[in-house]
Amino acid sequence: MATYSTIHFASPAVDVEKLPDGSTVVRSPQPLAPHERHLGEMLRRWAGERPDRTFLAERSGESWREVSYAEALGSAEAIAQSLLDRGLNQERPLMILSGNSVDHALLMLGGFLAGVPVAPVSPAYSLMSRDYGKVLQIFDLVAPALVFAAPAAPFAGALEALDLSGVEVVVSGEAPEGIQVTPFVELLAAEPGAALAKAEAALGSDTVAKYLFTSGSTGMPKGVINTHGMLCANQQMLEQCWPFVKDTPPVLVDWLPWNHTFGANHNFNLVLKQGGTLYIDSGKPVPALIEQTVANLRLISPTIYFNVPAGYAQLIPFLEQDADLRDRFFRNLQMIFYAAAALPQDLWERLGALSLQARGERVIMASGWGSTETAPLSTSVHFPIESAGIIGLPPPGVEIKMVPSGSKMELRVRGPHVTPGYLKQPDLTADAFDEEGFYRIGDAGRFANPDDPARGLVFDGRVAEDFKLTSGTWVHAGGLRVKALAATSPVLQDVVVTGHDRDYVGLLAWPNLQACKELCRDAGAGDDPAKLVRCREVVECAKEGLKRYNAENTGSSTRVRRVILMAEPPNVDANEITDKGYINQRATLERRHALVERLYQEPPDADVVVIDS
Repeated sequence: MATYSTIHFASPAVDVEKLPDGSTVVRSPQPLAPHERHLGEMLRRWAGERPDRTFLAERSGESWREVSYAEALGSAEAIAQSLLDRGLNQERPLMILSGNSVDHALLMLGGFLAGVPVAPVSPAYSLMSRDYGKVLQIFDLVAPALVFAAPAAPFAGALEALDLSGVEVVVSGEAPEGIQVTPFVELLAAEPGAALAKAEAALGSDTVAKYLFTSGSTGMPKGVINTHGMLCANQQMLEQCWPFVKDTPPVLVDWLPWNHTFGANHNFNLVLKQGGTLYIDSGKPVPALIEQTVANLRLISPTIYFNVPAGYAQLIPFLEQDADLRDRFFRNLQMIFYAAAALPQDLWERLGALSLQARGERVIMASGWGSTETAPLSTSVHFPIESAGIIGLPPPGVEIKMVPSGSKMELRVRGPHVTPGYLKQPDLTADAFDEEGFYRIGDAGRFANPDDPARGLVFDGRVAEDFKLTSGTWVHAGGLRVKALAATSPVLQDVVVTGHDRDYVGLLAWPNLQACKELCRDAGAGDDPAKLVRCREVVECAKEGLKRYNAENTGSSTRVRRVILMAEPPNVDANEITDKGYINQRATLERRHALVERLYQEPPDADVVVIDS
């Protein structure tokens, strides 16, 4: 067994209750400890105890713009007073179009103090969309009194598409032509007074802190209500599972977007809860931006590193090729954490090998599981694990009900961290909960060791993503996807599993363009995705990897017969992908129905890679 670095974890323990209907309820034997009433209390605590400690930082040229806890509180109080002066309240929220930034954070904190819900919107809906459809839908649901955009110019098209009658537009930087705006600095000019004190005193666990938007397979945005109580409870749960974060205030270098629960509620709030430091990473795990992440990691050594599997797939080659970067990355690292999708085992092994090279020991790798509706943490890994897939145990205060669903066990969640419902969509709220108040998250899970439940739960895919072949055999798409990616590493970045009502399993696959360029360096493909997916070296690498996979997976429900390598990236407007890089299987299959038909046509055309006939 590998030697792991040592950090202070809670002891893994779980109570298991078997129900007469075949369901199982799993819960922590530890009670949830008392915690903050609202998120503003966290900021006030550290502004008093660690006023000079850097709370937030972002790159400004060659240096960092740093904001201390005392400075953050002062700015947040001024912004909160400005919001109240403008009549914003629980019924008149603010909406943020921009990505992560210090100004975004200060505006969000001001909303927390004033009791004004914050609705951060994916920048991709404004910057990558052609019709602004999702921005328009979210705007109609939120009905904001104030909209923030920074920098303003890239968001001019989205702002022009909105009916801004009676809505104040606040911007940083140069204002777009034709739109009346308020400079962000004006919000910082107010003097906090009695109105702020009164508003803050009225905050409680049921006060709405934010609306986070998630889309189902139809693409219609759903506004998940996030209360102060559920967010504060969730951070207390995390602290009780990971006591080490109290001993060492976390230092994060993080790109994960604040319009998603992972980057905002899990990571940003972790720093806020523990009095740590967040270096806002302007990079992203895509070829054009990953270099910015690497540049930031050359300067700052994190104590915990959070990312999604697609992010690790982009970062690992840099760590493998650059010893100085590798040593700096692992210097202070206590934990590597992944979530949002299953981590292929080959990435797990490569990260472990890198930490051994840098430290002579394996840095503990961990994960968790949850959703926007659960704030997000509903299970936590707080013990060493040897392989990817384990999602841990319910933290204090959380109950997981495992309900039989075909050949799987559907997971449902109940606890103080669960949303009260969806904004102005009572029908969706009613459908989301069962008769006992458990939230239906749509995922499946099982015990890693049924004889020892304290070994944790294993993620077993999305219930709705599984399908049957014409033979009646079930295909478990989630598990097959992870194994196929491991077998084809590093050439494939993600796949969608096909075969519903077909005779065999196929894949629609997106290549890892950086890896493909390395393979095709001498083939003249350059940076053109259309040429890279047809490059002989790429096709052969994918084909040989899947042949090896098939040799170990001979059943009809696991064996991959055909693949199409896709040059067109996932489409945001069609809801094929989230900001975190998670692929929506159902939406992709619907939009790319013609490709699925080509995959199964006889005889196959030249773009279909035939693995087995």
